[in-house]
Amino acid sequence: MEREWLTIGWKSLLIRGAIGVVFGILAIVWPIETAIALALLWGFWALMDGIGSLIQAFRPESKGGRVWLVLLGVIALVAAFFAIFSPGVAAVTLTWILGIWLIVRGLFELFGAFSSNHVMPRWLLVLNAALSILIGILFVANPGAAAVGIAVFLGCVALLWGVVLIVAGLSVRRTLSGPATTTTPSPA
Repeated sequence: MEREWLTIGWKSLLIRGAIGVVFGILAIVWPIETAIALALLWGFWALMDGIGSLIQAFRPESKGGRVWLVLLGVIALVAAFFAIFSPGVAAVTLTWILGIWLIVRGLFELFGAFSSNHVMPRWLLVLNAALSILIGILFVANPGAAAVGIAVFLGCVALLWGVVLIVAGLSVRRTLSGPATTTTPSPA
């Protein structure tokens, strides 16, 4: 039974790895299209989230939070339509928002590094804060290039994961196809 499961497992690893490699190559070769596709996917997710929030708002058990659910639903729908009908602008906007978030996060991390005692060395906290601020500034300064950079980065990660999964699948296959090992009792 275990060998059957592993046989299916190595095939699954190979397929997942191949998909990762193909996605990674496509994302690296066409980063603008990848960024737009990611914005579109996010837009459809936001559309479903907004519809879900509005449905939940009008359920009988949602008495107290109804206003907040309607507000969240409407905001999600506006963001969804923006992302679906202007995915390029949405990708740039989301990258700009991510940049602002990274700057604010970095400032809080920097303040936190000097405001209390930590188990980690202070210089590591300061380095982490500085990296967050630097990446945030780069994103805000040129969100279009940052969106393309994120797409290329995701492509590289997918490509590497794909190769790792393929190697893992081949390794499992080789282990399964190798000679069966039998243990013989040792003479006592």
